[in-house]
Amino acid sequence: MQNKAMKIALYQSHIIWEDKEKNYIHLEEKLQDASKRTDLFLLPEMSFTGFSMNTDITKESNMETVGTMAEYARKYHIAIGFGWVKDCGEKSENHYTIINKEGKTISDYAKIHPFSFAGEDRKFQGGDKIVFFDFCGIPFATFICYDLRFPEIFQTASKAAHVILVPANWPQKRREHWKCLLRARAIENQVYIVAVNCIGEIGGIAYSGDSCVIDPNGDIMMELSEQEGILEYELTDDVLEYRNGFQVKNDRREDLYRSCF
Repeated sequence: MQNKAMKIALYQSHIIWEDKEKNYIHLEEKLQDASKRTDLFLLPEMSFTGFSMNTDITKESNMETVGTMAEYARKYHIAIGFGWVKDCGEKSENHYTIINKEGKTISDYAKIHPFSFAGEDRKFQGGDKIVFFDFCGIPFATFICYDLRFPEIFQTASKAAHVILVPANWPQKRREHWKCLLRARAIENQVYIVAVNCIGEIGGIAYSGDSCVIDPNGDIMMELSEQEGILEYELTDDVLEYRNGFQVKNDRREDLYRSCF
């Protein structure tokens, strides 16, 4: 049986701080070209505002960004993954949504772990579920940025997912953590990790990008650093071949792990 394959694009963008309209326009310029070669086009966390705590400006109750991306998806016949801020009343949620080329939402994930070190927990509430979706016959899951530091959720997700997306606004000063943890999550879960970060100075913070595709063996298949750009990669789902060839997951003792607490 032939492995499923798809073409994926990671847009490492220099997000214009807190200006959705300008970022929408900038994205549309990229989609016009990428749509000819790509099945799924992925953007960083909080794709159209940057990692802002100013939720009075960024939050949406009318799902403006979802509507705009659905329009773009239909217009350019391409699936789009993007981050936005959902108004939940007293607090907001940090979302990452996948829209298919027909303009329908096929995945909507709320970041489970707000980044309390930067005060995200004061403005954002954490999501309460791991979200899975199927694309081109390949099982996916999504986490966001700081979630990367919590390996437990990746182990849970990798029971079903063969590809895990990690959109982020991960700062340059902790780039070595980003690189190390992404490879670790790929290796220990035997999954593809597709990580898309932003670039440049945004809201007073420097970002180095380091967007990448990592295979289940932990090998970096593509990477982009220090510049805006688009990584394009044809992903073939050979995850079961990796797992059958090196059956690490069979030796996990989850009942024991739980009994230790």
